[in-house]
Amino acid sequence: MLQAKQGDTVRVHYTGRLEDGTIFDTSIHREPLEFTIGADEVIPGFEQAVIGMNPGEVKTVVIPAEDAYGPHRQDMVLTVRRDQFPVGIQPEIGQQFQVGLEGGGTILVMVTEVSEDTVTLDANHPLAGKDLTFDIELVEIV
Repeated sequence: MLQAKQGDTVRVHYTGRLEDGTIFDTSIHREPLEFTIGADEVIPGFEQAVIGMNPGEVKTVVIPAEDAYGPHRQDMVLTVRRDQFPVGIQPEIGQQFQVGLEGGGTILVMVTEVSEDTVTLDANHPLAGKDLTFDIELVEIV
């Protein structure tokens, strides 16, 4: 039987859960996720989990943080004064903003703390520092 290997384009259904069982994403009620193994289109641990699977096969894998979205980096957390926000913007915990970078480009940040004088912004991926569990079904090798 054909097994998924480096360079193959595959279609998978998946459900991703945190250690406490909370589902953070699933493809069950949508089209399967399609990606090419080795093209860095998904996190490394997910890609590695699909290698060697046969169409129709289902498995559950735990992907450590370093093979998922990496460790949570404190150097990507910044506290700024509230007066640095544009007039009319009332930051709230969980809100996301795109922030311009000095050399050009933007980065997505999430508000994690708000006080009377300051706002804490986190540029880490929301799943950084977390081990992730995925149920994966290889639907087909395209």
